[in-house]
Amino acid sequence: MNKQGITRQLLAAAIVTALAVSAAQAQDATQAQPAPAAPANQPNNAPAPPAQGDQKAAKTLDQVVVTGTSSAGGIRKIDASYSIVSANAEQIREANPKSTADLLKISPGMWPESTGGQTGANIEIAGFPGGGDAPFFTTQMMGSPLYGMPTLSFFETTSIFRLDDTVERAEILQGGPSVVYGDGQMGATANFILKQGTDVPSGSFGVTYGNEGLWRYDGFLGFKIADKWYGSIGGFYRDSDGVRSPGYSADKGGQFTATLSHDMDNGSLVFYARQLNDRNQFITPIPLIQSGSDNFSAYPGFDPLTSTYYSKDIQHVNLPGYPGGGTSANLANGRGAKFSFFGFNFDYDLGDGWNLSDKFLIDGGDVNTNALFSGTNPASLNDELYNLGTDFGGFKLPAGSATATYVNGGGAVDPNQSVIHQGWWYIHKHLKNINNDFRISKELFEGNTLTAGLYLAHYTDDDAWNLGNQMLMTNTPNAKPIKVSYQQNGQTYQLTDYQGLLDYGSYNITESGRSTNKAFYLSDSWRIDRWLIDASARVENQDSSLRVCNLTNVNLDGNPLTLYDNAVPVCNGTFATTDYNKTHTSWTFGVNYELADNMSVYFRANKGAHFGDFDNALRGNTTGNTPPLQKIQNFEGGFKYQSKYLYADISVYHRQFNGLPYQPTNGEGVPVGTPLLYGSDSKGVNLAGAVTPIDNLKLQLVANYLDGHYSHYSACIPYVNQVAGNGCAFIDGVQLQRQPKYRYMFTPSYKIPFSWGDIMAFVTYTYVGPHTQDQSGLQQLGTYYTLDFGVVANIQQNWELRVQGTNVTNQLGLTESNSRIFGTAAGSNGVILARPMEGREVNFQVKYKF
Repeated sequence: MNKQGITRQLLAAAIVTALAVSAAQAQDATQAQPAPAAPANQPNNAPAPPAQGDQKAAKTLDQVVVTGTSSAGGIRKIDASYSIVSANAEQIREANPKSTADLLKISPGMWPESTGGQTGANIEIAGFPGGGDAPFFTTQMMGSPLYGMPTLSFFETTSIFRLDDTVERAEILQGGPSVVYGDGQMGATANFILKQGTDVPSGSFGVTYGNEGLWRYDGFLGFKIADKWYGSIGGFYRDSDGVRSPGYSADKGGQFTATLSHDMDNGSLVFYARQLNDRNQFITPIPLIQSGSDNFSAYPGFDPLTSTYYSKDIQHVNLPGYPGGGTSANLANGRGAKFSFFGFNFDYDLGDGWNLSDKFLIDGGDVNTNALFSGTNPASLNDELYNLGTDFGGFKLPAGSATATYVNGGGAVDPNQSVIHQGWWYIHKHLKNINNDFRISKELFEGNTLTAGLYLAHYTDDDAWNLGNQMLMTNTPNAKPIKVSYQQNGQTYQLTDYQGLLDYGSYNITESGRSTNKAFYLSDSWRIDRWLIDASARVENQDSSLRVCNLTNVNLDGNPLTLYDNAVPVCNGTFATTDYNKTHTSWTFGVNYELADNMSVYFRANKGAHFGDFDNALRGNTTGNTPPLQKIQNFEGGFKYQSKYLYADISVYHRQFNGLPYQPTNGEGVPVGTPLLYGSDSKGVNLAGAVTPIDNLKLQLVANYLDGHYSHYSACIPYVNQVAGNGCAFIDGVQLQRQPKYRYMFTPSYKIPFSWGDIMAFVTYTYVGPHTQDQSGLQQLGTYYTLDFGVVANIQQNWELRVQGTNVTNQLGLTESNSRIFGTAAGSNGVILARPMEGREVNFQVKYKF
């Protein structure tokens, strides 16, 4: 039996055995409701928070949140002068997120693009011009950032975090005081708080089946070890064919999490550890037909809801251009993660108004990418070989000279067969991270507390990339690779290798990055009657260095007739080192006024900056010539209200950026030209609300409106476009890319009580307004809606049955087109490569709780 099989069985056995033992203990224990896990900052024997299944828990202004505040004990929502959304374990499940990133949709103004699969999401925040990956978003576990930089090429932090039953709740903060605390994120932060042990053994075990061929097993156990010592273990394992089935497991893997907590008379100590080993299909755009800015339909032969190019025929490849002498790669490994985490939180009341808090996290592992990346639009084999110019992906071979056959048998390929070439990219990323956030507070006088903090982080990134590897394949679902040779002047030239690869990479880099962040911050909070005023400042230095091997084109086999390897960029043994050392100051000021016990208003202003990362600031630049800091100023105000029938949290904002960089690339992702700098200006409204007109009926709304556009760049941006031709685009005044002008989710739910339990049913209608692909605004992605549903039955004290589905009406909507194309991505006959939403997905779960 292989190592992975042993690990998987040990994980499953550990969870099942632990739950079986705890179930036996529970039979002998009292039948009282077990105490929920204590928050990260709260001892286990403290008064319990609302039950996880209570929908009112996250819709109350008295709820305490711990993210974005200097106080270890947290702050009530009604007192928070910023926008924060929280969700307990049940509410997370009701949101039915396809991934960790997809959960962010419950926060108004957050726009996670989940069409790429479980990992690698593009995460947009209204008014923050990200444009891809997640530069303005931080994932935290127990209050600690998972990595020192929020994003890198082929990595964003939700890719190393999975949701399961070990998560007690999530807190999602936008803007506000996050520019000062933790890693100083000026955009949005999602903090995931883990469940801990309980006085009475408590837990659950669930089995889920999905119509996409999903089997998933979840478990959690919380228990008491000794007096004031508690433990918990839990995790999940799943195997899924995927809605877009490649013919092998699309998502396969799991994670295991454990906590050890100790309650003290004046504080608490929590240790936690997590092991993640998961692999996930990275969804590649497929062809559709565009007719008009908001009309997309199926391309012949493709189902836009379920089709994929991935197949067993192209699953395994040998990549000779990979740095260090080549490697084998497997699409089934996808864009997954193999990561380990260990951390602790320590909170202590020293007496006489002094309190200290320390959060520590060390983690590391591999976050590799094995995936197809789009190139040019499809064409017939005959046109590809003989008619299309090289600027549009063709080869311009002598007429009638080529022989094209299927790689895995099947004979000659019909000249009329629609074909496409896509990059078979392999990226190895090995990341390490260690950070510590220490703070000490002193109550100077009644109502006024001063906090001083020191944040330290050291992290590394060791990469080997093999981009390019254009593979010629049929333009069909579950594609087949094609190999081509041709005759000219009495010689036989091999256009592709035996696998159908047209090249062995166009950007085969090796890089090693090291960085240290040091930040000192001060925060003062002053309560005066119904006023709560806070002012904070942070000084941070980032000292980074990146070492990249220089490339020289090499004919790998020395044979000029094998065209695919005649000019492969190879590390030549010399290196370019770029140093980056920058310091900036951030500040925030907020004031909150409690109009009554159930309503408040607030105003906040902050100013911050965004450091560069290894891939988007250091690589390709020289020391002293790296891009300037991206700077933002943000003004926001809000109103919060709660009554028996109504909950409302409304905020308005004005956000301005400068120093945004844009790096032009060609169709294969290789940087061309020098980076350009521009800015943005945005105004908007966010709303989270709920109405309860009668008992058991709740109407919830999450909505936002954005008026955001680019600024501070009056010239045009030159671009390379292999579909519509090269050009130059003016971006000043253009709508922020990939961010809908408006979006809302409306969720009515109704609970029906019975003598044996209750049934709760809900439907979520989501509408996504106009959004565009890139800064040019030339490629519109249209509008769409989705309909999701859920039915949850609680039977007696222990059993729960759940049926939930997404996109149940099979709507067609786009979040992204071909990101290798700047400008118009629709070619002849309206053909466009794009990522549509997945089709209907319905899951059924049986869970036993105790």
